[in-house]
Amino acid sequence: MTISPLLDGLVPAALAPKSRRIFLQDFDLPVDIGFHDFEVGNPQRLLVTVEVWLDEASFAAEDKASVAWNYDFLRSEIERLAQGRRFNLQETLVREIYQLIAARAGVTGLRVATRKPDIYSDCAAVGVELSSF
Repeated sequence: MTISPLLDGLVPAALAPKSRRIFLQDFDLPVDIGFHDFEVGNPQRLLVTVEVWLDEASFAAEDKASVAWNYDFLRSEIERLAQGRRFNLQETLVREIYQLIAARAGVTGLRVATRKPDIYSDCAAVGVELSSF
């Protein structure tokens, strides 16, 4: 990490970062999901949120794309999973997303959540979440 020589060494040790997180919030995807007759074969909106905590070595210390975690990977692989088959349950899709990301190098914590925003008129959404916390 490039630090201005004027600031180098001035940040107290107590303020050193203790966690590093990247996230993809409310990725809006049409997904063939649900077990009710009216849901099967009728893709519906699914919002996907992923929060990935990384070890220090995996969090970009330089202003170079080549050392950064690839957001495109998160987005494209989640889309590939969601479009690759039909799902009866959000839980199944969340597990698959979770396993895909948890297996990557440098991941120290993970939260994956999905929600259907268009199910009930009196609720913002219904969803599920898996977390390493």
